[in-house]
Amino acid sequence: MALKTSFSPRQVTSRPFNGIAPRPTYRKIVRCQASASTTGTIGRRELLQAVSAATLLTATPALAAKTPKGFNAVEDLQDAYKFLYPFGWQEVAVQGADVVYKDIVEPLENVSVTITATDKKDITEFGDLQTVAETLAKDVLTAPGTDVKIVNANQRELKGHNYYEIEFTAANPRFTRHQLAVVVCNNGTFYTLTTGSNERR
Repeated sequence: MALKTSFSPRQVTSRPFNGIAPRPTYRKIVRCQASASTTGTIGRRELLQAVSAATLLTATPALAAKTPKGFNAVEDLQDAYKFLYPFGWQEVAVQGADVVYKDIVEPLENVSVTITATDKKDITEFGDLQTVAETLAKDVLTAPGTDVKIVNANQRELKGHNYYEIEFTAANPRFTRHQLAVVVCNNGTFYTLTTGSNERR
């Protein structure tokens, strides 16, 4: 299997959020693309699960080697997060989000990270898994009047940090979006990674 990899560290200005002034941040994008002879298809559920594999930043000496084919990896060194997104998605500016990547053909397919200050040290301090899942899915991550259903919610621990993973659908008269969100707290910051696609896909 041939794997082409390129690194592109660049300075990005974070958008203002909740009165916090923008600041420069340094993000490393690792692009990995399989050669044409090895390109395969991946199901939408697997895609969403792979994209939602967000973790707090740790030492990553071989990030490119760990990136599955068909995906790019993003590491924000200043804000301390990393995640994967499918090859071909483009970065777009969205107010209130630290970063957003979306499919240029299917606009409902995207991934975003938001970061906000918090005095909590762990996600569990916000409440139990079900309470946080319901609150985030119904009151924060969807528009008012949306019919939200929690599909699944899990808690996991990685390197001393608790993560809440929430899978849910959000329906309105025009479409239903299937979404996954991962939330975690670290060093006074509340991280939310959200990804999704049209339910019919």
